Amino acid sequence: MTETMLVVLGLWLASLFLGLPLFAGLGLASFGFVWQAGIPLGIVPQRMAQAANSFPLLAAPLFILMGNVMNASGVTERIFGFATAVVGSLRGGLCHANIVASVLFAGMSGSAVADAGGIGTIEIKAMRDAGYDDETAASVTAASATIGPIIPPSLPMVIYAVSADVSIGALFLAGVIPGLLMAGALMALVVIVARRSGLPRAPFPGIALLLRAFAEAFLSLLTPVILFGGLVSGLFTPTEAAAVAAGYALLLGLVIYRSLPVAHLPRLLAETVETTGVVLALLMTATALAWCLSLSRIPQMLGPMIVATVGDPLLFLLAVNVVLLLVGMVMEAIAAMLVLVPILVPAAAGFGIDPMHFGLIFVLNLMIGTITPPVGIVLFVTARVAGLPFDRLARAILPWLAPLVLVLLAVTLHAPLATWLPRLVLG
Repeated sequence: MTETMLVVLGLWLASLFLGLPLFAGLGLASFGFVWQAGIPLGIVPQRMAQAANSFPLLAAPLFILMGNVMNASGVTERIFGFATAVVGSLRGGLCHANIVASVLFAGMSGSAVADAGGIGTIEIKAMRDAGYDDETAASVTAASATIGPIIPPSLPMVIYAVSADVSIGALFLAGVIPGLLMAGALMALVVIVARRSGLPRAPFPGIALLLRAFAEAFLSLLTPVILFGGLVSGLFTPTEAAAVAAGYALLLGLVIYRSLPVAHLPRLLAETVETTGVVLALLMTATALAWCLSLSRIPQMLGPMIVATVGDPLLFLLAVNVVLLLVGMVMEAIAAMLVLVPILVPAAAGFGIDPMHFGLIFVLNLMIGTITPPVGIVLFVTARVAGLPFDRLARAILPWLAPLVLVLLAVTLHAPLATWLPRLVLG
């Protein structure tokens, strides 16, 4: 079996060296394993098909579609307008508005890339027009975008829950308090930066304009209320919630606001299919490789080995934080998740760590990795949107990593921050 796993590792490293897509490397490694082990090659496509045949996984394309529709129908502009009216009069008000808008949009998109590439475009332009420098506008936008996959709904949480066999609804609820803490920590840093740098502030718009901004955004703001309320009440499952939310987004864009031309729907559907295809290809091939690892009993051997070596659950979680932060710097979040879940989740179970707590830590680490140089995908998206060289944004983002890491440590050290709400709601 050792020889077989060496072949698998060699094929995977060779595929990475040759520049093959990650899903192709995972699939090649899976075929290499079954060939070396003398198992019929047809088992690999069967395992891939079984991975795709998952009802909870249907939530992924529906949440992606919802985010695409929200961006295309102008909902993001209404949300940012409302956030600006509420907190724009504070010192550094548009930084605060940027973060508040990300919290609101998090309840709709579930994706850091959608946040940075969608509402981020509006935020950066507004901040530039108000006199903010490019680095501040882009770094706050990138940092606040990481809130998107933590506050439900969340595409990475759906993928994690399916891979680790955890309740999607419970994991969604586990992200609410940490997501709000992330927003609060970022806004606290804005207060400090605003005082030191003399960031601009806008005059208070007045109650009339504030109410008008709320009225314009009201139906958009109902999206997370409908989604979250349905989940908490048990009216529908996370997958059904995704369908309801996507339908509501289409209703807003096509019928109520009439800001989404019907002619744009094929393009939005094509973008949704393209994004879903990438995610699904990774999930299918990673699941096949995870089955190979399970057959070789590597996770079963590594789990007890890690438990015996580390010995303490807290030390294990701190070590996982370091590993995932380093991996998140150089590897796309969903790909890293699919590769590491089969190895780390059994070890966490061996320590008796709550699955919701560990899942939240897992996702939060990888989301921070999306804005950490040298590879952070959200950094690349934000740099492109802002028209900034990547190296300038990579330097500017460093101070904004500190509050996010502090929240990560708080969640790691105090499990109820992640587990209290799911237990309160779901029992």
